Amino acid sequence: RSFTSLSAPLRVCIVGSGPAGFYAAEKILKAHETVEVDVIDRLPSPFGLVRSGVAPDHPETKIVTNQFSRVARNERCSFFGNVALGSSVTLAELRDLYNAVVLAYGAESDRSLGIPGEGLVGVHSAREFVWWYNGHPDCRNLDPDLKSSETAVILGQGNVALDVARILLRPPLELSTTDIASHALSALEESCIRKVYLVGRRGPVQAAFTAKELCEILGIKNVGICIHHADLITTSRDEIELKNSRIQRRVYELLSKAAVEVREDRIPNKRELHFAFFRKPFEFLEKEGKSGHLGAVRLEKTTLQSSGGIGEMAKQIAVGTGEFEDLSCGQVLR
Repeated sequence: RSFTSLSAPLRVCIVGSGPAGFYAAEKILKAHETVEVDVIDRLPSPFGLVRSGVAPDHPETKIVTNQFSRVARNERCSFFGNVALGSSVTLAELRDLYNAVVLAYGAESDRSLGIPGEGLVGVHSAREFVWWYNGHPDCRNLDPDLKSSETAVILGQGNVALDVARILLRPPLELSTTDIASHALSALEESCIRKVYLVGRRGPVQAAFTAKELCEILGIKNVGICIHHADLITTSRDEIELKNSRIQRRVYELLSKAAVEVREDRIPNKRELHFAFFRKPFEFLEKEGKSGHLGAVRLEKTTLQSSGGIGEMAKQIAVGTGEFEDLSCGQVLR
């Protein structure tokens, strides 16, 4: 919006110092030569999602902070950390102090799955785990259990799931050259995790990660990739989806190329990445003899049905089949 009708000096407050906040600041500063912009954040340091959400072994993605730093150095832009909206200052107070207030912060809470056992020790959100290895102060003391079991289960098949799996499977020596938090590196050096399962409700055609991220994790040395060939069988509806999406087609091609049957003569201590398609979590099971702690996740097998749309607008959704299987694990990241 234009501020030309308002009297000087004009002041804007942006709540949130992540990408959205600094992009907004940059736009406002360029569009209005007299506006002063204050960026506030509840954390003492800026850059939000870039700092706490980008994987430590993806430094090229973090280069965007250079652009944000240039914005912050503008003489008409100021950053104030340790200012929490709702406790340090109210929205009403900000509206009295500024001509405009931009709320540019993201969601910091997690959506519950709403299934039994979700409160067991060993069940965490991927956000918490990512914040933990990135040194976010809220999750500094998360202390995920990486020793009691050799198996970790990740619920979801998007890029964040791949990030988490890559951190668990990548040799700590390689991670030591990144900006991973020191407490996380120490824990990963002592980790007993050797198998990581990526669980998805739908099939490889509907997997949500990008080809670039998938190529990276498939290329980790000495990690066995386990995909059941039966999961790669496509239906006519799958073929339509592949035809209409170059990204999905490329992802499916990469998975097909990497597919191998699970072998019993695996190399001792070799790490494995299992893609578990057509499964959804049904219940988290308590560990026998250890009350309150995770021992397994019960998965329900799924099948795909049309959502009822017309033609190419029809999407395939996963529905439970009533068949279950238990997967022993010591850590679940949802």
